[in-house]
Amino acid sequence: MNWSAPAVELDPGTRFTTRGRTITEADVVGFAALTGDWHPQHADAVWAAGSPFGERIAHGMLVVSFAVGLVPFDPARVIALRRVKDAVFRRPVRLGDTIHVEGKVRERKAVGDEASLVTLGIDVVNQDGRKACGAQVEVLWREDVEAEVALVAAAVTNGAAAAACGEDVWGLG
Repeated sequence: MNWSAPAVELDPGTRFTTRGRTITEADVVGFAALTGDWHPQHADAVWAAGSPFGERIAHGMLVVSFAVGLVPFDPARVIALRRVKDAVFRRPVRLGDTIHVEGKVRERKAVGDEASLVTLGIDVVNQDGRKACGAQVEVLWREDVEAEVALVAAAVTNGAAAAACGEDVWGLG
C-alpha cells in the first residue's frame, strides 16, 4: 500500500501489514501512569497471577494506541484521526508479546474536494499469528498535498469563528 497516495487512489480491499513491536513492562507502567488506570490486572503481578489470565497483561487501549501508531501514516496525507470504533478484544496481549497490524482499506468517502474519509479495518496480531483485537479506524486523508495550504488557510480564516459557534468545520457530523 502506498501511504503517500492521494485518497482517491486507495482502493477498498487493499491490504497491508505493519512492522512489529514488542510490548514491555515500561510500556504498561508508562500507560498506567499517563492514564491513571492502575487496575491490578495491569499493575499488580501477585493479584494478576490469581486472575483468569494468570499474569499481568497490557491495557486494551494501550494495544489499540500501539496499533494506530504502527500504521505508517504519511503526515503529508493524513490530516487527522477521526474515529476508532467497534474495537473488540479477543485475547490478552501479554508483556513480551510482539504485535503487528494486518489491515485493509474498507471504505473511502469524499468529504469535499480536498479530502476523503478513509476507513481502515485493522487486526492486531501477536507473534503466534493469533488476533488479539480488531477495530475500524477512520482518518481524514488529503487528496492533494498542495491543498494543505488551502486547508490551513480555510481553517484559520473560517474555522475559528465556526468552532466558536459549535459548527463542524469539516462537515463530518
